[in-house]
Amino acid sequence: MLETAATARARRSPRTAPPAWLLVALACAGQFLVVLDVSVVNVALPSMRADLGMTSSGLQWVVNAYSMAFAGFMLLGGRAGDLYGRKRMFLTGLSLFTLASLAGGLAQSGWQLLLARAVQGLGAAVLAPATLTIVTAAVPEGAARARAIATWTAVGAGGGAAGGLVGGGLVDLLSWRWVLLINVPVGVLVLAGSLRRLAESRTGDGRRLDLPGALLVTAGLATLAYGISRTESEGWTASAALVPLAAGLALVALFLVVEARTAAPLMPLGLFRLRTVSAANAAMFVNGSAMFSMWFFLTLYLQNALGYTPLEAGLALVPSSLAIVVGSKLAPRLMRVAGARTVAVLGTLLAATGFGWQSTMRMDDGYVTGIMLPGVLMMLGGGLGSTPLASLATSGAGPGEAGLVSGLVNTSRTMGGSLGLAVLSALAASRTAGRGTPQALTEGYALAFRAGAGVLLAGAALMLLWLPRRIPAR
Repeated sequence: MLETAATARARRSPRTAPPAWLLVALACAGQFLVVLDVSVVNVALPSMRADLGMTSSGLQWVVNAYSMAFAGFMLLGGRAGDLYGRKRMFLTGLSLFTLASLAGGLAQSGWQLLLARAVQGLGAAVLAPATLTIVTAAVPEGAARARAIATWTAVGAGGGAAGGLVGGGLVDLLSWRWVLLINVPVGVLVLAGSLRRLAESRTGDGRRLDLPGALLVTAGLATLAYGISRTESEGWTASAALVPLAAGLALVALFLVVEARTAAPLMPLGLFRLRTVSAANAAMFVNGSAMFSMWFFLTLYLQNALGYTPLEAGLALVPSSLAIVVGSKLAPRLMRVAGARTVAVLGTLLAATGFGWQSTMRMDDGYVTGIMLPGVLMMLGGGLGSTPLASLATSGAGPGEAGLVSGLVNTSRTMGGSLGLAVLSALAASRTAGRGTPQALTEGYALAFRAGAGVLLAGAALMLLWLPRRIPAR
């Protein structure tokens, strides 16, 4: 039988699938960058304010411009990965993220920095769902996938936790600009490796992307967060706060109406009939609203109240950074013995205990009992809780919905975190009442941690009532 030219070429240059560990490593590298940039700017905020002349509310939006674009467009990014290819979206998101990091690092005014952070968030929204989808596609469902998701969670959590140390070192040794510029060489390296080693996968069915839905949910969440931030200076009953709050709620409601009626929704509402998807994402939203703000308030407390330098603040949070990685890696072992729900509840209660402890902060606290031990409890609990929730949330999705559900996992956590940060920041500001003394700031931060503890307790109760005990078999 004669050999065709195509067969001969294939025989001479066989292509073997890359090993699963390499795919997981590339996906985790992308996730690390995404989550790192949620927290890395926190220790640089005072320096940004001094250099660019930003207000305190402007500093909050350095964090929220990123997280709002991230949360609002992540469902669109997840669906785009399903339809047009996970590798393509991974590369597109990483390229956009890297270019926006360069622009942010070179910003000469506050509005330029905020615009760059928003574009960074858009790039992250395209990139992040692809990272989890690549992980779940590379490893079959079962114990091996739980370990892979634990690695993904640990790397992501480590990115958030390492932000303080990385940012502190860069600010002290170079300048605040390098907390953004450092993404450029790392992004280029990950792009080079991904171009060569990632294989394309998709489940495209010819449907179009729901751009109106993405714009509505992003505008709704951003308007809500803006309204909440206005309560700091105007109060909860002022029209300057009530109008954007009402407008934000109306936009979110309109988003739900559009999703129920469109032929190709960004977020198929029927997906929430799956108990694992709806319960796990609700729990992620609640937990994220407290956990997201921990780094923000701790780094401000260390620098503004206790007088730490950025590098000292980063070093002070190293034990917490290690604790969240340990918790994420320990979770799969405990899940096999006790079940996903038990581990998620245990982790959340542990984090709530740390938040309660941190809420007793005083100006004369020592490092070990005032910062390190409560921080370790918060982050150990956060790591233990995140892995089972991510595993539950992705366990019920079919192959055609993998990217969407992955985007939903990240959206729930980040959306909750963005709105939670806005609420807790307003709560902390209400306690200081315009006083900028270290003592007044400490009282405000303590109130925010106390409220966060209450939110986490509510999250634990939600999990007990709604989550299935173990990951259902498919």
